Amino acid sequence: MVRIQLQRSRINGVVRCPPSKSYTHRAIAIASLANGESIINMPLISRDTIATLSASRALGINIDQHRARITIDGKYPLDTPQNIINAENSGTTIRIYAAMAALTRRGFTVLTGDASLRKRPMQPLLDGLSQLGVVCFSSQMNGLSPLLIKGGGIRGGHVTINGNISSQFLSSLLISSIYATRPVSIQVRGQQVSKPYVKSTLSSMQKFGVLVDSEKDLSEYYIENKKYRPTQFQVPGDFSAAALLLVAGVTVGGTLTVKGLNFSLPQADSKILEILKEMNAEIKVNMRRGEVRVTGSKTIEGGTFDLTDAPDLLPVISILALKATSPVKITGIAHARWKETDRVAIIASQLKKFGARVVEAEDQLSIVPPRILRNSSIQTFNDHRLFMAFTIASLMTEKSEIEGAESIDVSYPNFLVDLKRLGAKISFQ
Repeated sequence: MVRIQLQRSRINGVVRCPPSKSYTHRAIAIASLANGESIINMPLISRDTIATLSASRALGINIDQHRARITIDGKYPLDTPQNIINAENSGTTIRIYAAMAALTRRGFTVLTGDASLRKRPMQPLLDGLSQLGVVCFSSQMNGLSPLLIKGGGIRGGHVTINGNISSQFLSSLLISSIYATRPVSIQVRGQQVSKPYVKSTLSSMQKFGVLVDSEKDLSEYYIENKKYRPTQFQVPGDFSAAALLLVAGVTVGGTLTVKGLNFSLPQADSKILEILKEMNAEIKVNMRRGEVRVTGSKTIEGGTFDLTDAPDLLPVISILALKATSPVKITGIAHARWKETDRVAIIASQLKKFGARVVEAEDQLSIVPPRILRNSSIQTFNDHRLFMAFTIASLMTEKSEIEGAESIDVSYPNFLVDLKRLGAKISFQ
């Protein structure tokens, strides 16, 4: 793994956050199912979204990629792949394309991924697809990938699906069920986590001409047979990346302005703005210009924060806790254990290296910040969000090391470049 060394730094300046990974995934998938030519402007090109582009090509979609634009010649039905679909590290890719694979004319599609992805749960999606008449199963019969999906279409009908592990199962069914031969009704069982990601899916579908009937609390959905319309889709800036940059500005700024944000489309991680205000950080939001400005704070306030709907904020809120004047409790995070890694356990173990006192429970972390932040050697287990968050934490120490720099190409390939340009002292070992 690639290791970097970091020294105490102060960052200042203006930075444009990268495009949204979530919306890029959804736009590529939906455009692939829209008969005709769609154009996706300002997509994120990263390891995860390249996996999604490859998955669409495997299903027979012609794609032309040119700088800040992707042209997709979509169609339905899809072609049966001549080889396996390798989703690499992308849970969004394998889950969305598992349902899309049912929309091939015939035969079987095999979907798999890297070692980390092959540990992530898939059974709730397989159960949902089975209820809709799709023949599908885990190759090892353990609810994990590789997955085998039989083509021939989606029959439709009623499906119930667990909502407490990942919203991606529901998003997958929503995107492909418009081509079912009968109407589809979906009922979410238990607590629905990450609801803003479902709203992102519904918003993306609407941009391509499909409006889904749903209950206000997003517990039930009714989907009639419809068709996506080709369109031009502008990918918004990524609040997941913006959250990292804003937390860097609060903890080691100077003054930092993050540009390129779109407040009109739902994004789970926009909750960072609310949390920073609650922690009494100095923050100014300009929705019209799509900008947020933060100023470094010597101290910020602690508190209790529920991340049921925004699990990807767990790493950055944990880092903010290191600078708080009082304890921080983060709740609603059990589903963060099913991400690329068990983020709850890893964050607990690594925060202790900085001198924090951490109490870990199944669904929460309680963090007492240290009086003095220790120099540390941090492990991130090749998890891109953990690497980026702990990089920011390390900039508050005199000298720390962190492994796993290669992981950032999953979601924010220019992360270290942007930080160095803003003044971060980073060197490769």
